[in-house]
Amino acid sequence: MIDASDDLKAMIEAAKAAGDGLERHFGRLADLEIRSKNGPADMVSIADEEAELTTRGILARARPSYGFLGEEGGSISGGDDAQTWIVDPLDGTTNFLFACPLWGVNVALAREDRVVAGVTYIPMLNELYVAEEGKGCWLNGKQVRVSNRHSLVESVLACGIPFAGKPDHPLFAREMALLTSDVAGIRRTGACAVDMAWVASGRWDAYWERCLNAWDMGPGIILVQEAGGRATGVDGGPLDLHAGHVCVSNGGVHDPLIERLNAALSE
Repeated sequence: MIDASDDLKAMIEAAKAAGDGLERHFGRLADLEIRSKNGPADMVSIADEEAELTTRGILARARPSYGFLGEEGGSISGGDDAQTWIVDPLDGTTNFLFACPLWGVNVALAREDRVVAGVTYIPMLNELYVAEEGKGCWLNGKQVRVSNRHSLVESVLACGIPFAGKPDHPLFAREMALLTSDVAGIRRTGACAVDMAWVASGRWDAYWERCLNAWDMGPGIILVQEAGGRATGVDGGPLDLHAGHVCVSNGGVHDPLIERLNAALSE
């Protein structure tokens, strides 16, 4: 098992506590208060908000000086904003609200906008992914690695699909036209947290998505990197936590995937 720092221990505690609360809500979805955030396809519930309060409380007790960036509550200064907790209390909200078990809790720690520790907890699958800089990636106490495939035609990729109210639908269609004939399969779970964790554990060979936020991708970046994979922007450039797009892979299929994604931009 990973030799976790005090920071990582607090992150694990926060993710598990939030996950426990979400599981209770998941058992009585009919009673949840739901509203739209940014259009009818972008929903939020009281479960999201309670989970963020839970994580924020635990992390603030552990490191009160750290900044906090959460999907529901936004940015909160802690005095030492060079170190920031980044939290998505419920990644895969639509899945959650439609009784699909593929959703998770994301907790990351960034120093000067570089992710140095990450936790993704998928409660309904009982999967806890943790990583810390220089210490590998671990799933339920067992170290995991990315896959070793090097050919796109042998690979299964995952992606995000723009939904109602999101841009880039024509771009996504061009990406599919360029990729589907060259790969073993393309999947969409509906939860960035799940997809990035599954690249880290070798279930998917790569994942890309546009129109993301730092809290969507934060933990997944270091999970993949510590599992031996590669993380860049969708354009292949250096990863920017706040640029809104990411591509992670096992490394072996990264360059040919980026080549096709860039080709879709130019068509």
